[in-house]
Amino acid sequence: MQDEPTPIELTKSVADFLRGDIAPLISGHQAFKLRVAINILDLVTRQLTQEEGSDAAEVERLRALLGIDGSVTELNRALVERIAKGEVDLATPGLAEHLWATTMDKLAVDQPNYASYKRELGRG
Repeated sequence: MQDEPTPIELTKSVADFLRGDIAPLISGHQAFKLRVAINILDLVTRQLTQEEGSDAAEVERLRALLGIDGSVTELNRALVERIAKGEVDLATPGLAEHLWATTMDKLAVDQPNYASYKRELGRG
């Protein structure tokens, strides 16, 4: 693993280069495909930037909700199993709040400019 530049810096630099230097030079379907590639790089940059914090918060919520420890993957699997068995539902204290917070964290990475996401951020 290299110290500098970081993966975040690399993906951001490539996206910025493509957006600023290459995009103005092309048009049509190639420009569309380039915008898709830039959007992917932007998404990866946001995921690298936000993943650690949002995963840690999700683990804490799941630990409190389920009363067990584990990785984010293990805890989500346990939650799904409990929902499937009918042991947990939206009446379970904390579940709706957990699902909402997890959805908002995912939207922050996937669709941060989504109008409904921005509106909900304003309410918090």
